Amino acid sequence: MEIENLCKKIRKKAFERKEPKTPEQVGVSWYNDDLTYDGVAKTLFIILPTPGCAWALGDSGGCTMCSYVSDCTLEPIDTPTILKIFNDHLSRYPIAEEDKISVKLFASGSFLNPYELPRDARDEILTTLANMDNVSEIIVESRPEYVKEEYLDEIFEIIGNKLFEVSIGLETYDDYTRLKKINKGFTSKDFENAVTTMQKLRKTKGYNLKSKAYIFVKPILVSEKQAIDEAIETANWCSLIGVDRLSFCPATIHSRTVIERFWRKGVYQPPWIWSCIEIINTVRQTLDIPALLDTSGFGSRRGPYNCKKCNKDLKHMIIRHNLTQDIIEYDCECKNEWFGEINNSDMNKSTTKIKHITLY
Repeated sequence: MEIENLCKKIRKKAFERKEPKTPEQVGVSWYNDDLTYDGVAKTLFIILPTPGCAWALGDSGGCTMCSYVSDCTLEPIDTPTILKIFNDHLSRYPIAEEDKISVKLFASGSFLNPYELPRDARDEILTTLANMDNVSEIIVESRPEYVKEEYLDEIFEIIGNKLFEVSIGLETYDDYTRLKKINKGFTSKDFENAVTTMQKLRKTKGYNLKSKAYIFVKPILVSEKQAIDEAIETANWCSLIGVDRLSFCPATIHSRTVIERFWRKGVYQPPWIWSCIEIINTVRQTLDIPALLDTSGFGSRRGPYNCKKCNKDLKHMIIRHNLTQDIIEYDCECKNEWFGEINNSDMNKSTTKIKHITLY
């Protein structure tokens, strides 16, 4: 497949140019208000040092938009080092002052994959959090193939009745887009099976287990209007199969990725901020499910963009409304330009196959 071959080629070059990072450089954290299942609360975000996503490190070349693996060590990290970095970041914030907090553990890949995060490191981290009475929920990320009953049994044996959410990068309900344009490597059925597994364990074993879908806004080779429609349809599908929460991730241009290659060739632009607002407003009006909108890269040359007059205002408004789940109401003269693109974006839709686009 041409996209997979391109992913491999670009990923190989990225690794050749990559400057080695130490585990201490990879570990990052921040602390702010976020929407939890019990309302707004302080949330601690920790990026754990790992070798990187197994999907990106393997023969697939990884996903067309993701460069997170470039921020990893690319080599296994011993458990004492992981735990030292985790505890160091945990101690940086006034966690004890809060009645309840949420902790999000990111691994730039799959928290549930024992290759990426060794089981003994995982268990020690979870034990630490389980012993903190004010930690109300723990959120991790994983590909669906690692959502296994045995792994979740091991986790809940440690954390007891704490809420545990597994976030999965579904990206879209459409298999063709996910496999051929994102190179994700799994089907919607694989995702649904992972959600079903969590629902079964919640029902049969009483686990306080939740699922979240990441939905990618505007993959390569789709128009602005298609991107809006597909994101909304994906949210509807997630609601139908019982996903507990949604997070929309509008495209940003990461270095040394396929999406960057398209962008540099002038055949791709990240979505308008107006498109993101259209998506989140529609979902909040039609679905009874918490929906968040990521603002990373908003207003930048490589991210979602409207105009200089409204970029900053809308970014701050979206962040506030993520906490309240309110509809976003705003107007700017650049909205007419967005309307024009939406109404005409499919007029010259090309049927050219991917392999005929000059990308090398």
